[in-house]
Amino acid sequence: MPNSTTNTIGGLPPATGGKPADPAAGRLRRALVALPARRTGANPAGRLLPALRVSNGGLAVLAVTVGAGAGAGAIAFRWLISTFTRILSGHADYSAAGHAANPHVAVLGRFFVVLAPVLAGLVYGPLVARFAPEARGHGVPEVMYAVARRGGRIGPQVAIVKSLASALCIGGGGSVGREGPIVQIGSALGSSLGTWLRVAQARLRILVACGAAGGIAATFNAPMAGVFFAMELILRDFTAQSFGMVALASVTASVIGRAAFGDTPFLHLPAFHVQHLGQYALYALLGLLAGALGVGFTRVLYAVEDLCDTVWRGPDWARPAVGGLALGGLLLVLPEMYGVGYPVLDKGVYGAFTLGFVLVLMVGKMLATSLTIGIGGSGGVFAPSLFIGAMFGSAFGQSAGRLLPALAGPPGAYALIGMGAVFAGAARAPITAVIIIFELTGDYTVILPLMAAISLATGVSALISRDTIYTLKLRRRGIDLDTPAPAALLPGRTLRDVMEPAPTPLPGDITLHEAEERLARARRGVLPVTGPDGQYLGVLTAQAAAEALGDERATGPTADLLVRELIHLPQAMTLESSLHEALDALVTAEPSGLPVLDPTGRHLAGWITHQSLLAAVHKAHASAPTAP
Repeated sequence: MPNSTTNTIGGLPPATGGKPADPAAGRLRRALVALPARRTGANPAGRLLPALRVSNGGLAVLAVTVGAGAGAGAIAFRWLISTFTRILSGHADYSAAGHAANPHVAVLGRFFVVLAPVLAGLVYGPLVARFAPEARGHGVPEVMYAVARRGGRIGPQVAIVKSLASALCIGGGGSVGREGPIVQIGSALGSSLGTWLRVAQARLRILVACGAAGGIAATFNAPMAGVFFAMELILRDFTAQSFGMVALASVTASVIGRAAFGDTPFLHLPAFHVQHLGQYALYALLGLLAGALGVGFTRVLYAVEDLCDTVWRGPDWARPAVGGLALGGLLLVLPEMYGVGYPVLDKGVYGAFTLGFVLVLMVGKMLATSLTIGIGGSGGVFAPSLFIGAMFGSAFGQSAGRLLPALAGPPGAYALIGMGAVFAGAARAPITAVIIIFELTGDYTVILPLMAAISLATGVSALISRDTIYTLKLRRRGIDLDTPAPAALLPGRTLRDVMEPAPTPLPGDITLHEAEERLARARRGVLPVTGPDGQYLGVLTAQAAAEALGDERATGPTADLLVRELIHLPQAMTLESSLHEALDALVTAEPSGLPVLDPTGRHLAGWITHQSLLAAVHKAHASAPTAP
């Protein structure tokens, strides 16, 4: 009598009595037969979705889609900020209104500003604490961590919660920027789309970067800056494919943003020219000092946050409202700190403030932004760093004008250079800093002094600080993005030690009907597919086969449809991948598991599932000696 457990087809038990031995395989076979009968029309998605997941053209379509979503998200986010600002302050931008009263509560006079952050905090505090704690703070570090450590996975609820929380925070006087929130919002959109389509992890990371680039591009009308922000800070690498996709998303978002906001920069900065070669020395000195100031801003930001952590002993949801009293007191003294403060920045660049008041604004912005983040507010630090840089540059220019009137030139030029240099010192993203200031001015003559100052600011920052304003938040949690992720799960073990044998693969050049029987017997509803030379091509799932067979009932025979036309390309692991990496990848994988490839990445070596990982961990724990 033949052994009924002998594996004869696809590495799985054969049929007995006309039915698959495995009940799951039997259900799969019945589904494959019954599904076409339930179809009433064609199902193009059966072929479209695999193409979107695998092909470069599909990735381009997804990049454009994410860019469009980020552009629409930027429009909605700016509308929310404007709406909440008008409701809570009674003005389009209270930073430019001086000590004016809120017409909605005129009886309070200028003292309404003490209550505005409190009211906003009462709404967004519980919202963030309940639905998305990661929406607290400035957002960019969370996206960097998601890309570097979580394969690009960001919860879909983050986009909605971050939009509302940041808009309420800024509208209620929070002295933060809108770039961090829109980066997190766009990235969450890209991650949600990629996760829903189950794209490979490398592609999911690109889609997250596409969302970040689209958000920056639409918000600041700066498509090039959006691209380099995403490449330099989010992906932290430059490849032809990722650059092309991120650029597509950025352009798409910019087109949508310009349709809504017009083709004008978000700041109107003066053009200037280098009038004397000696000015380059002044710009170089400005860059050195601005780099140190950028690091100083970072230190103040986290020092204030630590102070707030020490003082506060209540629930997280109440922290923004109670802390809002302190922020409101600061706004009562210095209303120019209300919200993002672009009108004040404009005036500072054009030299509308005295030297003393410019320094007050610079210090005030550092404290107001730090306090907003420290009490649990939600908003970015990019715009505050530009504000601080502009005030510092203006103060430097005014001082140089008094000491060297024949050499210095207009203070506005130094304010412009200071914006990019302080941001470069804080974020250590010199390419982004150069590009965004260039896009804001559109003047090529700014490039040489700008590059000199930003390069020096970046160098000074690297000399005196290991971390940037973004990475320090992660390092304080014990996360170093510059080192490989720790292999906490059975350190030293690789998939070579724990993987299962791979199912017998399907040849890619056979037809779907030839593969139907073997796929119906597959225990997990998936089989690997290889080419004529044995090279791994991808996998064929029961779902893809069922949808294709459904099309056959509706549109005619598909006997000539080859297996390779339906393959899905999940993230593939290698023999040397750690168990930690495998577990991270399996979180977003099909329940059927993932293929394991040889070191060349070309041939199938095995298969890894949650069950095999759990079995390895259990075996290791069972064999470990117990403590006396």
